[in-house]
Amino acid sequence: MGEEHAKKRIAIFGSTGSIGTQALEVIKAYPDLLEVEILTAQTKDDLLIAQALEFRPNAVVIGDEKKYEKVKAALASTDIKVFCGEEALEEAADFDTYDIMLAAIVGFAGLKPTLKAVSKGKMIALANKETLVVAGDIVMKMALEKRAPIIPVDSEHSAIFQCLVGESRNPIEKIILTASGGPFLGKKPNFLVNVKRDHALQHPNWSMGAKITIDSATLMNKGLEMIEAKWLFNLRPEQIEVVIHPQSVIHSMVQFEDGSIKAQMGLPDMKLPIQYALGFPERMQNDYPRLNFRKYPALNFEEPDYKTFRNLGLATEALQRGGNMACILNAANEIAVWAFLKNRIGFLDITAVVEKAMENISFIEKPTLQEYFDSDGEARNFAASLMKL
Repeated sequence: MGEEHAKKRIAIFGSTGSIGTQALEVIKAYPDLLEVEILTAQTKDDLLIAQALEFRPNAVVIGDEKKYEKVKAALASTDIKVFCGEEALEEAADFDTYDIMLAAIVGFAGLKPTLKAVSKGKMIALANKETLVVAGDIVMKMALEKRAPIIPVDSEHSAIFQCLVGESRNPIEKIILTASGGPFLGKKPNFLVNVKRDHALQHPNWSMGAKITIDSATLMNKGLEMIEAKWLFNLRPEQIEVVIHPQSVIHSMVQFEDGSIKAQMGLPDMKLPIQYALGFPERMQNDYPRLNFRKYPALNFEEPDYKTFRNLGLATEALQRGGNMACILNAANEIAVWAFLKNRIGFLDITAVVEKAMENISFIEKPTLQEYFDSDGEARNFAASLMKL
């Protein structure tokens, strides 16, 4: 980057989603430290245009090719380069002009551009957990080979990462992922069978995109985080524990071999882990609201209800079996959540679809990257056929 205090150039893949828009707020607050190099979006052309005009990146990519002409015309008076389509995402990830990729594309679609950036040895601020859920072995092996640092943006993994700073010589005994329990904490199946989309989208603590909010309500989000944690921190399945913590003040914990536990705490605000990843290894001063312990006279912890929220059990099974099982779990879940958001299936049907896909798609113990892509497609088609989509 040349001089020591040169600005970090950020490529935001998925700039119009919940993480992307909050990341732009962070970047805006630190004009001397951070600047935008690339912005990408799938369909939200108007927001992408507005972001491009405000932040003046070098390039933008609109995934939906039908919207290319509109974006190009809107930015014609600038010198911003405009590209479109899935391949353009990978090509943009291949650029040399950025320092950090914020991988914030939702779901499986984020895997290819992230792999491309890793192959170039770029620092990755990873908000897309599906990249590691689907192909964690391949991604982490490449990251090691190419010396591409991966800084997690998920609040739970950011918490573990922060707890591990300065502990590189000390083996982890276990990690404890905290879960708020979502909007249906304490509810039973006879209640959940009637849950509708709008009810499930009301998360008690966090402001997130629709897909991750539904995953939080079904506890699939925590299951995906367990799988992601295995790869990020090189853990065995039995070293990963989930505890329900309704206040979302402790974002996760690490227990070391002497029995000591470190926790990272703060108010639930995604801008904190985003800012930490973009500023790493420095912490950047801000004026966000601070945690006041007097407002939290008690912090509660309880066991997850595995009987009611069976996704957590399915994800644990995928974690233990390894191979392409987590890829199948993720693909079927993406299709099922999409169908639920369109009011095509019920809330409990999401779990049923995932379970059937895991039972029916061929298990591969050591998949190649192509076999991961094939398993993903097969599981999606199978899930869609179950729901007659």
